[in-house]
Parts: sequence; C-alpha cells; structure tokens
Amino acid sequence: MASSAESFSRSVWWNITSEPKTDYPKLQGAADADVVIIGGGFTGLSAALFLAERGRKAVILEARHVGFGASGRNGGQVIPGLKHDPEDLLATYGTEHGQRMIEMVGGAADLVFDLIKNHNIQCSPVRAGWIQAAHSEMATTAVHKRARQWQAQGVDVDILDRSAIAQLSGTQRYFGGWRDPRAGAIQPLDYARGLARKAAETGAVIYENSPVISLTREGSDWIARTETGTVRARDVLVATNGYTGNLVSGLEQSILPVQSMLIATRPLSAKLQQEVMPNGVILSETRKIAFYMRQSADGRFLIGGRGAVGGNEKTALMEALKAGMLRLFPQLKDVGIDYHWSGHVALTMDGLPHLHNPEPGLHAMLGYNGRGIAMATTFGKIYAEHIAEGKPMIYPKTPIPRLAWHAIRKPVMDIGIRWYWIKDRLGFASK
Repeated sequence: MASSAESFSRSVWWNITSEPKTDYPKLQGAADADVVIIGGGFTGLSAALFLAERGRKAVILEARHVGFGASGRNGGQVIPGLKHDPEDLLATYGTEHGQRMIEMVGGAADLVFDLIKNHNIQCSPVRAGWIQAAHSEMATTAVHKRARQWQAQGVDVDILDRSAIAQLSGTQRYFGGWRDPRAGAIQPLDYARGLARKAAETGAVIYENSPVISLTREGSDWIARTETGTVRARDVLVATNGYTGNLVSGLEQSILPVQSMLIATRPLSAKLQQEVMPNGVILSETRKIAFYMRQSADGRFLIGGRGAVGGNEKTALMEALKAGMLRLFPQLKDVGIDYHWSGHVALTMDGLPHLHNPEPGLHAMLGYNGRGIAMATTFGKIYAEHIAEGKPMIYPKTPIPRLAWHAIRKPVMDIGIRWYWIKDRLGFASK
C-alpha cells in the first residue's frame, strides 16, 4: 500500500507549477523571534506574513517543505463561511458577536483573492463561484434554506433547481443546490509558495526540514527545539492541522485526521471542457461522504473524495473514486488519469475550526473541516493582529477538547463512515 504522506509527489500541483520552489534552509543553532510558528501551511504562512507586515519577527519551522501537508495537496477550492450557517452563529454567539463572525468568515475568500492580487501570486486564480449540490430532494430543501440565509446577509447567491445545476455542472445527477459567487479556485501549492515568498521578502524567516521535537517554557519565553537548533520566542503558534503530533498536550487527540484522495485526468478536449464543470465553477456535494470537483487551469477534470482511515492509501477506494467520476460524467470514460494522490484534513466533532490558548503565549489553530484555504488564511491574519496590535480575536478561544475514544478512532471512524453511507443513501443533507 502506498503512503498517503509521501503521495504529494504524485499530485498534479507538485508536477505542474507556476510559483518557483524555493529551498529554505534547515535550522542550525540558536535563533530568536517574536513568534515561532510550527508548520509551513496556510495558517502559519498567513500569520508570518501579517506579523512581518506589522514589524514582528516570525520564524516558521516546517518539518518537510512549504505546503507539504493539506495546504499543498487539497482540491484548491476557496470557499467562504463555515459548516455552520449564519443563523447558527447568531444563535450560538448572540446578535452582535455572531454578526461579526459571519462577516469575518463570509469575507474569507475575499482575503485570499486580495492577497493573490496584491502580492502577484501565480496560482491560477478563478472566481466563478462554488456550487453546493443536493444529492436528493430532501437535501435540496436544506441547501436552499442555507442559501436564503446568505441572501439575508446581502450575498447575491443563485438558488438552483435541477435544470440550472445540470447546465452549470454538466451532470444530471443532482436535484438542485445553490451557487455562492464569493468562492473560487486556485492552485493551492502555488498559493502556499507565493505566501512563503512574500512572507520571506517582508521579513519572516522560514526553515524547512526542521521538525520540532519539543516545545518547552522557560520563564516568559517558549523554546522550540529541533534536532539541530532552537528558536526562542515570547509567543508560539502551533499550525499543524491534520498533521498534528504530541507537542501540545491533548491537541492531537482533539481532532480526527481524515484522509482525502484526489485524481486528475489528462487535459480534456475542448468539447469536454465545455461539457464537464465548465467556466471555472467548483462543486461539492451535500453527502457526508461527498465528492468535490472542478477543472484545473489546464483543462483537467479533478475529483476528490474520502480516502482510507490511517496513513496508507487503499487502491479499492481510489478505484471507487474513479467509478464515481464516471457515474457523474460517463463521457469521461475514455479519458485517462494522469495523477492520483491523497492527504489528511482535520475534522472536529462540532464541525468548527478550533482556536486554543492553553498557556500564556501558546496558541494552536486547527480543524478547518475541509475549508482550510479561506479559513486558515483568515485565522493567520486574526492571530497576527492579536499578537502585533492587541486586537481581540473575533473567533472564540476554547479549551482543548480531548476525545476520550481517540486511541480507538480507526474502528470508530469505520463505523461512522458506514453510518454516513446509510444517511447519504437515505438522502439526508450534510453541511
């Protein structure tokens, strides 16, 4: 069985890039910083860039290379908002705070595309909207309700019936849905490299191949230690998401790292490019065990879905993903597959990202539940504003919710997946 972690080199993003790869050095010896950031993905890179812009020295320690984890191997969908709807946020956090959270998460895609434009990041941005497609009549009712909530927030969404969604996507399989015009698509590894480039130009320091083996407190400072060096800083941000280890007590046990897999076809003919997910739109389903899909900038069809539980890929699940592609788009039956890969996303039990501050100067941000491009970029910004300017974080800090059954998560998750298959077949909608 192939290793999911090492599959990055089989991804279309790794093999077809526009932002050049920069080889950052390995940490050697002792260094000082205002903030040490563990993890060179979207959260850490965004935080480092915004900190540097505010005159704070940020040092990133990345275990492998920039964008190695989910940031460099996801589907490239930039989706604003959370899995919880506006009315949920208002009910949970109150009218004033809830509205501020809605505006923050609703503007998350704007932040991404503004960064791309302002810093000339070469990541093939397309902003043609995101379709959430209902896999049943029952799910259609739920997604139309969600769409109307965003309409009430002033977003010019499109509520789609079966005919409209077929025209936009090219498949007859969906019963309806909605399109969020704020969303779009990028080449995610290029975006990560572009953020890293700009952060370094602005004053952040990035070290690759520098996994942190311990994180300890000395007085008012934190010491991040690798095998070949240390970084001392007043503040530390753990930004490892689906690749979180045991540096912070209980943090690894607070999330479920779930494998997602993707395939990319050969470039489609001009005719197929007009038939299958045309014009840059992106789509994901309302199923809990859902597919997500789009065309790449060079006209390939990309589709992703659930992978194996654990660190290794399963050939049978990759074949099931291909079969799902052909059920949706039988006209792709003679189009070959050029790339296939996988990686881990971090899920939380409440479906929300988590922001933790278990000790003074120690923060952790993780659990983006498949919406990491927009939300991780936003979390990096609000963290930088908090540290550099003392600005209160809009998003609430919570205690680390250690999952009591985390040690037996694989069989529990297998049972959960079977349950969700049943719910999906019955037509229930997921967020």
